[in-house]
Order: sequence, then C-alpha cells, then structure tokens
Amino acid sequence: MNAHPDAEPGLSLLFHSPDAQPALLHTGLASLEYGQPIGPDTTFNVGSVAKQITAHLTLLAARDSLLRLDQPAADLLPRLRISDISVADLITHRSGLRDAESLLALAGFRDLDHYTADDLRTLAYRQGQRAVPQSAFLYSNTNYLLLAEILEAIHGTALADLARHHLFEPLGMNDTHFKADPRQVIPRAASAYQATDHTWQHAQGPVTLPGPGSLWTTPRDLDRWLTQLHQSWQQPQLPWQGTLSYTPSDHPPYRYGPGLYARTRGDDAAVFHFGHEQGFSAAAHLESTGLRVICLSNNADIPADHITSAVLQDHHTHPTRDPGQSLARAAKLRPAPSGMPPAQDTPSPHTDIGTFTCDQAPGSLRLTRAAGALHLWRRGTRDQLARSGPNTYTGNGYTLTLPGSTNAISRFTLDLERAPGLHYLRQ
Repeated sequence: MNAHPDAEPGLSLLFHSPDAQPALLHTGLASLEYGQPIGPDTTFNVGSVAKQITAHLTLLAARDSLLRLDQPAADLLPRLRISDISVADLITHRSGLRDAESLLALAGFRDLDHYTADDLRTLAYRQGQRAVPQSAFLYSNTNYLLLAEILEAIHGTALADLARHHLFEPLGMNDTHFKADPRQVIPRAASAYQATDHTWQHAQGPVTLPGPGSLWTTPRDLDRWLTQLHQSWQQPQLPWQGTLSYTPSDHPPYRYGPGLYARTRGDDAAVFHFGHEQGFSAAAHLESTGLRVICLSNNADIPADHITSAVLQDHHTHPTRDPGQSLARAAKLRPAPSGMPPAQDTPSPHTDIGTFTCDQAPGSLRLTRAAGALHLWRRGTRDQLARSGPNTYTGNGYTLTLPGSTNAISRFTLDLERAPGLHYLRQ
C-alpha cells in the first residue's frame, strides 16, 4: 500500500495535568510506505531522553551499595585511562571525555556506515586526559555509554534486560524497549524521515547505542515514567538531589543532574530532556506541580523541543484553555526556512598542504588550498573553511585554529562542540 502523495511523517503529543486525564494528539504517518498512521501505540526512538533512565538505574545501584557515586569509574572500567573520573562525573557530564561519535565523524563516517558501542568505547579508552578542566561541563554521549557498561558489569546482565526488570515491567511500560541490535524488531515502530526537494527519504541509520540513546517508547509509557519520577520527587529539592548535585550546564541558567536538565528559577521547578537522533526528535518535560508534556516526532524537520515549549507557553498564558486546543496549535508549528540558497561549488585546482593525525581521534585529515581558501578533507569529503579570526577557521560543526600563518602549516587544533582540544600534527 502506497502513502498518499501529500502524506508526511508527524508527531505524537501528550499533555497531562495532575488533576485531569491526559490529552493526546497524533498527526502524520508512522510509515509512508504503508500509509500507517501514528497512533497511541506507535513507538519512537527518543534519543537522549534515554539518559534519565540510565542515570536512574545507576543511582539505584548506588542506593543498593553496588557502587559509589564518588568511586573512580576506572575501578569499574579497567580500560579507562583517566583515574580521577568518578561515576558521578559520568552522570553529570563532568568527566571531560570527548564524545566518541564526534570523533568518529572526523574519520569521515557516512550516514549508513555501521559502528558498534564497542567501537565508541575503544575511542573513549584512547583518551588519556580530560578535554576540559576538571569539573567543567562537557556534554558527551560517551559518559552514558560507559555508564551502561558499568551497569552491565555490576549486574551481569544487559542494560535492556536490567531496565525491563527494574523499571519498565513494574511501571507497566510494556511498549518501551532499549534496542541493543540494529536487527532487533521493535513492535509498532515508526520510521523516521527527512524531506528532500521532491520526496522523503529514511533518516535512521544502522546504529544502536543503549545508555545514551536507543530507547523506543510511546508518550503514554513516558508519562508513566514521569509520574513515577514526580511521586519520588522530594520537594523543594529536585529529583535525586539529596543523592546527586545538579550543577551548571551548557544551557544557562539550566542545571544538569541525573540525565535531566533542571529549571530552578521562577515559581515552579521543572526537569526535562530533549533527544535528537537519526531523524527522530523527542522532548519530555515534568514540572514540580506534576504537569507533564511529551512530544515524539518522526519528521526530521519537526523539532520536538520547540513543539513542547509552544504547548507549555500556551498553557501558562491561557491556563483555562482546553489542552486539546493547545496541542493542535503547537502541532502546526514548523521552523521558518532560512531563505539562504545553497552555496555553489566552483571547481578549482587544489594545492596539497599535508595529511594530519591526532592520537585522540581515528583516521587522518588532509588540508588543501584552492582559490585562496583552506579546505579540510576526511575520507573523500571536503569542507571549505570560512575565516573567523586571525588564525581561526570554521567548518561544518567545528573550529580549526592555526598556531601561525597559513604559509607553512605543521599543526592545528580542532574544536568540536562535544570533542574540543584535538591537536593534529602533520605526518
């Protein structure tokens, strides 16, 4: 069965006030190929929203004396070379470990290349020092990949089984699964899509990384989890704050705790997290009053965090409005197009500058010069660098800094958002 040509992927929205039944809204298709609409049982990949589950299981392990939060993670991970990283540092993104997926991207991994959790752990264990000063915040999926390994080591079972036994089954989250293998079939799973000029294409790739992501669930199941989280919220503290401190994050004024960002200013506190992974996006928001808003999307052009913010703003501005109206208004939002035409690539001869390697990242990078501009190559793909300062250049998600002029380049530093301070030397 083919989808209608005007059909498109969409989203699933839930609004649950503590004194009312949840309001649900579903738009679009879970499968464009089969014309299958998104419904209450459609499961989505929620990306980094999974971190709060992994953190919660780690805190339960600390409560049961299976580990200590101040314990060096190297005690539990013999391959970890940095000895002063604690378990709590991993939870709160204060380990200074670079994001291993960002490091792999430097090697030129393409969208459909397959890599495993162990590939990324290997990159984590190559790191011999922190990328940022001790106690500084650096959001990195590597932290939660290592937490998953710690949990599996101390319990002797896979994270998927551990989560199902300790959380999902007791809470009735029967449609929630950690996907540990790309070949694993998730019941009623949505496909994720990215719009192209004239059609749609699949956005998800063959990668599963339980711990920092790879959690598939529904809004109703996430609502069950947030209900449990609110019931254990010992106010005026934030969830688990008596056990683990919330500290400043990469998004001031929000703070970060056990897999949760937190808003502490204003009349009501709130905890939340967003996820963006392989064409899916997700947002789960819980206020101290018990109000929950959840948005899951399989359209790469619909950011769930923006939809959730719109629902919350509409509700707080018009508290007596029917929640269904707020959901319907928010579901129609789309990001405004940039209006910038794509850059035209005019072929010109390239002069080779050299090939460069870094002991913290796989593969090699090559610099060339063409028409007065620097170009960075990785596995056959090329970025033209834009000059942003006397010795700095920006590329696709990174900054390159030279120690001096471009006349004779023997080294440079590459700073990615989640993998800063990579020092490259010419071979």
